[in-house]
Amino acid sequence: MPVDPLWNSTKARELAAQRRPGALIRLGREHRAWTLAALGDRLGCSPATVSRLERSTRVVDLTLVHRAALEVGVPRHVLVSSLAPPTPTVSTATRVTASPHAEEDPMRRRTLLTATAAAGPAALLLGVDEALADTPAPTGTGPLDARLAAARDLYDKGTHAPLLAALPGLIADGHAAASSRRELDQARLSSVYSLAAAVLSKLGSYEQARLTADRARTWAEVSGSPLASAAAVRELAIVLRHQDRGEEAQRLMSAAASGVQATGLRTDASASAYAQMLCTLAYTAARGGHRAEALAMTEEARRAASRLPQTAPPGRLFPINPATVDLYAVGVHWALGDAGAALEAGKNLRPAQFPTAERKARLGTDMARAWWAWNRPEQTTQALLSAHRASPAEVRDRPAIRSIVHELAERHPRTTGVRELQAAVRQRSS
Repeated sequence: MPVDPLWNSTKARELAAQRRPGALIRLGREHRAWTLAALGDRLGCSPATVSRLERSTRVVDLTLVHRAALEVGVPRHVLVSSLAPPTPTVSTATRVTASPHAEEDPMRRRTLLTATAAAGPAALLLGVDEALADTPAPTGTGPLDARLAAARDLYDKGTHAPLLAALPGLIADGHAAASSRRELDQARLSSVYSLAAAVLSKLGSYEQARLTADRARTWAEVSGSPLASAAAVRELAIVLRHQDRGEEAQRLMSAAASGVQATGLRTDASASAYAQMLCTLAYTAARGGHRAEALAMTEEARRAASRLPQTAPPGRLFPINPATVDLYAVGVHWALGDAGAALEAGKNLRPAQFPTAERKARLGTDMARAWWAWNRPEQTTQALLSAHRASPAEVRDRPAIRSIVHELAERHPRTTGVRELQAAVRQRSS
């Protein structure tokens, strides 16, 4: 389909370069001679909402931006240009946040960022925040694929602080690579943002996670990769669920799962993605109280994962195995308020069935939630200690799990192991 000459005009190019997607939507609306009310009717929102969307310099609802841009005919490549952060450039001096009057060279800047690893998650989150607001200069520290694999390994081990320290450089180099306009490089950048969203969600930093998941989704759409899109949508759905937007999360996940299914599931990679999407859909449905749908999705995920190997090959985007589906079943039953069924679903699961420290620890935390709902403080404590042995950060950094530890300490302080858990949680830097 030919592109309307409007989008090759100087005005459109300037608005895209200025990162003003709302202004591009207004340009398209006025080009079609539509009123605010006319576009609002098509989008199902008020004229005032459309006006705020067009005037805002900050993207609050990426889904609405995509829908509005589609309605007024903004081409995908123009919209993506307007949404992407500015391409980083290597400068001779980089301003250091700690001192607004001092300038430092890039090497010293990287040294300072590395030094913040000892300062705990708060300082590291600030570094990620800065990278999201203003993409850093490329680091030039090695092949992106290898570093992304190493970062995924940090996530799998539950070592959140080193991962947070690595993210600004990954974001910078991901953008530098994506400037090639090659689909594979764009998919890699989407994967960087998906990984960032995953760890930020674990830490309870949902606003940052929403932003990174939105960016992951945008770059996945540009790349055309259904697997990258599935990963991005999954992370976005998890954030939406935490923000009490479960129905929206479920719609997004259903569409993404259908997209993966449409590939024919001819490879283990696509079958893994489909099984993972169904697991997340099942848990999301359970959190929304949709019992029949949650249980049906769990069974479908079990069938999809049945032919997958017990251990996924290195680098797989969705390293799921049949035991992982059973672990999700524990969470589904817990979310449905049936702690007994959750404990039954997990009674035969063992840490050795899971290839990563993060999954081994997740077995402990999910069983702990079920035991806690069953009012069994001793079993809850032992499950959390097992999780802590596998990956301390899964107990220390996740807000919901820290809450259980605090409640245990308040209500059952003499239970064996509670003091150990309390000490572990206190080690978390703020």
